[in-house]
Amino acid sequence: MTGPAARALELLAARGETLAAAESLTGGLVAAGLTAVPGASRVVRGAVTAYATDVKRSVLGVDGALLAARGAVDGEVARQMACGVRRLLDADWGVATTGVAGPDPQDGQPVGTVYVAVCGPGRATAVRRLALEGDREGIRAGSVAAVIGLLLGELAENTGAQDTEQHGGKGCLQP
Repeated sequence: MTGPAARALELLAARGETLAAAESLTGGLVAAGLTAVPGASRVVRGAVTAYATDVKRSVLGVDGALLAARGAVDGEVARQMACGVRRLLDADWGVATTGVAGPDPQDGQPVGTVYVAVCGPGRATAVRRLALEGDREGIRAGSVAAVIGLLLGELAENTGAQDTEQHGGKGCLQP
């Protein structure tokens, strides 16, 4: 099986590294896409579907003041989710999705606003804001594709590099 998820898992397996996912609007679709790949168990540690805002705080360790100030649909929230699931499930890499799939706006954000994040070894992090169009199913599918694409991009780069403004300027807090 080829495709972005399979390529990401192949790269991780070749490096002897593991992956965990934290999902909100995708509700388990990232984990389903990853675990559909034969041999995924060599790499995938698990996933947390933190659909409710308080679960992002209590399970994944997202800062409560940040959630209160900005809501769950935020780039820093996505970054903290990715780093939180990485710590929680003892993985080398964490990925996260948070956003608005619709049908209604949330936290002052329009439908289609999505943040995806990757947190890797050292201080490697990346966050991307998306403005997706389409129905709920399309927005969720686009979010899955985007987070896997972001992971592939990070795997291709030097993960030990210092953070840049492009990567959100903040690293993962796990050593």
